[in-house]
Amino acid sequence: MTYEEFFKKVKEAFADADVSGITEHLAYQFNITGEAEGIFYVEVKEGELYVEPYDYHDRDALFTCSAENLMKIAKGKLDPILAVTLKKLKVEGDIDKALKLKSLIGGKKK
Repeated sequence: MTYEEFFKKVKEAFADADVSGITEHLAYQFNITGEAEGIFYVEVKEGELYVEPYDYHDRDALFTCSAENLMKIAKGKLDPILAVTLKKLKVEGDIDKALKLKSLIGGKKK
């Protein structure tokens, strides 16, 4: 799978996220390793969700993992905390804000 194909799937996976209850600004950068190597960011700002294929220099947290593991996390098949424990996901930055990723991907729009 190419980075472009992977990014399209990621954007679709995050499309159902319910961010209406998130009042703070969150910015995550994802560094994807392996076959679909690339960088993108997920930002929650003023109740809106943005997923774009760029660096985010003033991010709250940086996640590094393979495309396969990120898709498992996004689909709810791999718990992000377990992924960190199993060293399938590396997290740098504000851990409190990084933990909010779980609620972001777990909450679906009604």
